[in-house]
Amino acid sequence: MGHNDSMNGKPTRGRQTQKTISNIRITILCGLITILVLRGTIGIGDLTGFLSEAEDQDLVKETNRILAEIRSDKDLSDPDDQNELHFNPNVTYTLGPKIDNWDTQRWKWLEQNPDFPNIVGGKGRVLLVTGSPPNPCDNSIGDHYLLKGVKNKIDYCRLHGIEIMYNMAHLDKEMAGYWAKLPLIRKLMLSHPEVEWIWWLDSDALFTDMVFEVPLEKYKEHNLVIHGYPDLLFEQKSWIALNTGSFLLRNSQWSLDLLDIWAPMGPKGVVRDEAGKLLTANLKGRPAFEADDQSALIYLLISQKEKWMNKVFVENSYYLHGFWLGLVDKYEEMAEKYHPGLGDERWPFVTHFVGCKPCGSYGDYPAEKCLKSMERAFNFADNQVLKLYGFRHKGLLSPNIKRFRNETDKPLKIVDELDIRRHIVAGSSKLLVHHFRLMKTDLYPV
Repeated sequence: MGHNDSMNGKPTRGRQTQKTISNIRITILCGLITILVLRGTIGIGDLTGFLSEAEDQDLVKETNRILAEIRSDKDLSDPDDQNELHFNPNVTYTLGPKIDNWDTQRWKWLEQNPDFPNIVGGKGRVLLVTGSPPNPCDNSIGDHYLLKGVKNKIDYCRLHGIEIMYNMAHLDKEMAGYWAKLPLIRKLMLSHPEVEWIWWLDSDALFTDMVFEVPLEKYKEHNLVIHGYPDLLFEQKSWIALNTGSFLLRNSQWSLDLLDIWAPMGPKGVVRDEAGKLLTANLKGRPAFEADDQSALIYLLISQKEKWMNKVFVENSYYLHGFWLGLVDKYEEMAEKYHPGLGDERWPFVTHFVGCKPCGSYGDYPAEKCLKSMERAFNFADNQVLKLYGFRHKGLLSPNIKRFRNETDKPLKIVDELDIRRHIVAGSSKLLVHHFRLMKTDLYPV
């Protein structure tokens, strides 16, 4: 029998050819874009002899075609892409092999690896997880606001000693869309036994209280912390009783079991469509559409309340999820009356832009309203970061900043008073809040 080069770690000749073609295409694309830029910079008249109008149109079409190929899920240079197995809808979907003794495995690993503790500074180690699709947004402004969202999350995590993971890979193509978080969370739990809590946060959610901290000690007897309302959940059976755009899940056997029973409604196609009909029939107010992870979790907790709810904390004393429409127009009023560190309706911890979809070509609300509101939320939070350096945004709709405090020859006094990290470590957040009260009119002029 002949040897297959790809089995020895060497690419096949066909694969090498495909990669060469792909590289040529990218080179051509760069050249085409350069020509377009030159035409826009130098002027059409200066390049009349170089390209006709018809050729220019062909150039644009070719550029769009290559971009569409880059955005495609198919990679023609990858032979495995052609032979990928598809999910059989007649078989119950699983996220992976069944694991029954994870708590024992994990605790043994932690004992053997003391350099990777699950408790740091007296608190459980937290990994914030967020992400976006692997392809570019449908519009450039969407990519810009994804970047702002990443910056906002990095700022919060840096200030509070939280690790962050940004994902752009579909670990399981059957679980695309709303459901992509489930295989990712499971993989992260099993790959990072030192992490005590996985905190999922949607890409369209922004931290708007940079001082507030999740009170982890409050949840020592719980494994799932999620924003919601028990009366909506159990009395009204509402499909918006909980929000899965922001929740914390403890790294435990209980959580793996929950993911195992949560996931089977997720595979796209027939399974997701049929599950959607079940959810719409059983949850109040739910429109007719395919199954989503939030509705599935709500249905699961309602139908199996006795099995799961003793380890679920439905949180509403602060805004682990705060719906944007009722918040973004009140930031100036909040700044006038209150101060960061509250986390509730007075100064929301998280502002979540549900229904905006800045990365897509459609949304439930006008794009202009969404983008302006996201800009206000970002700048409202960013002012809390910039205050240490003596700057703030000129307005909540302005990306430009201005100085509000003069330089000093005693800079460490400012650090002692205003560095969020220092006060969290020292446990003196009340002192920090006091200084925010004194300086709020400088930070958020009304």
